[in-house]
Amino acid sequence: MRIAFAGLVTFLSILPAAPAALADAPCKAATSPAAAAAQARRVVDELRQELAAVEDEIRDVPFLDALEAGEAPVELLRALAGEQYSILRSDLRSMAVLVARVPPEHSAFFQGLLEGERIAIGLLLDYAAALGWDEDDLAAYEPRPAGQTYPSYVAAMAAYGTQADAAAAFLVNFPVFGENTGRVRDALQARYGLDAQATAFFDFFAQPIPGFEEAALAVIAAGFERGDCERQVRRTARLLQSYELDFWQAVGEPTAE
Repeated sequence: MRIAFAGLVTFLSILPAAPAALADAPCKAATSPAAAAAQARRVVDELRQELAAVEDEIRDVPFLDALEAGEAPVELLRALAGEQYSILRSDLRSMAVLVARVPPEHSAFFQGLLEGERIAIGLLLDYAAALGWDEDDLAAYEPRPAGQTYPSYVAAMAAYGTQADAAAAFLVNFPVFGENTGRVRDALQARYGLDAQATAFFDFFAQPIPGFEEAALAVIAAGFERGDCERQVRRTARLLQSYELDFWQAVGEPTAE
């Protein structure tokens, strides 16, 4: 096995570089800052229209209906904590990669998202504690594959995507996630008797980030000035929103507990 592996490494090391035909076709940079800003605004507006149907699916998942009716069992409430713990730990690393990769003048935007993930982990521990779980339980939880497509794609986006890809995907994605977490907060308080401290994790994401849209649009526009591809920005946002749906569908699946 070791010999075969060494031979494979040697073989890969002498392969020629991938031909240009396999690389993404170059995209034309915006002609001016004003043109880039207009392009960013147009793309985001069009994405919101195009993804409206997916957002409706995200809002209409059975798990939220069960939660609001007080019919979701405690194992699903714990699954929600376990899935989010895995997501946050992955997203922390992804945000750190983005901070390191983007041009310095835009790293503060992603640094803010990184700090938000750090805060959220502490709040998630409070939610888990209200359900009788500690961090060891969260770490031992085995996540559902469909529940982790979102952070897996964020990790790929952080490693290989552009600043416009990431900023646009988050800008389009965060509002519907915030809507759902607000509904989770309200249901947990009204139907399950959890207090504000136990539900602070969900409240944290339910609150809009002041100035986030303007900051994200500036990052997207700067990406278009640098030649980031509009088609890839659209693709990234579309895929991430679909993976958001994966999460909400997966977390409502019955557990084996």
